[in-house]
Amino acid sequence: MPTIEPSNVVTLVIQHQVRPGCLPAYEAWLKRALAAAEQQPGHLGVNVIRADGQGDAFTTVLRFAEGWQLDEWIASDRRRLLIDEVLPLLEGGDQIQVSRDHEFWFTPEQAQAQAPQPPKWKQAVLTYLVICPLTMLIPLLWQPLFQQYPALGGVVPSNLLITLCIVVPVVFWIMPVVTRCCAGWLSAR
Repeated sequence: MPTIEPSNVVTLVIQHQVRPGCLPAYEAWLKRALAAAEQQPGHLGVNVIRADGQGDAFTTVLRFAEGWQLDEWIASDRRRLLIDEVLPLLEGGDQIQVSRDHEFWFTPEQAQAQAPQPPKWKQAVLTYLVICPLTMLIPLLWQPLFQQYPALGGVVPSNLLITLCIVVPVVFWIMPVVTRCCAGWLSAR
């Protein structure tokens, strides 16, 4: 039986404080930098969080499939040139942190000081809106199999299968997309 490898996904959290009057130049630079990162092998996605939704503090979260792919991006000449270009626009320089943890849904722990977590009630509402439809749909999808194989339809096996079919997509695919789409609402006070 093949073993399942743990996720090797790594996350790069970048914090930038833009100097007054430099926001348009920074935003143009950010678009170019994100396009360059997307071309890097192993790039899985990016989220950009503004501290108050419209301010000059940015947290950029990039995910890569493997640590060595992220390391190559960090050490690349392309990124070095981009950072040299943006440094005059920043207060405090280019602050980066690498997280080897699995995907996270809301704000990464390293970014909490500058980009606070959304209120718990917003996290609960968003999580409920994602999970509730799945708890109604997934059991219906499994029902024909449970009828054909009654042993799978027992309380424990059926709950294990249904929960697995909800948790895995929510953690790895649905919540990262939903939180990116709802970032403005999550960060609005």
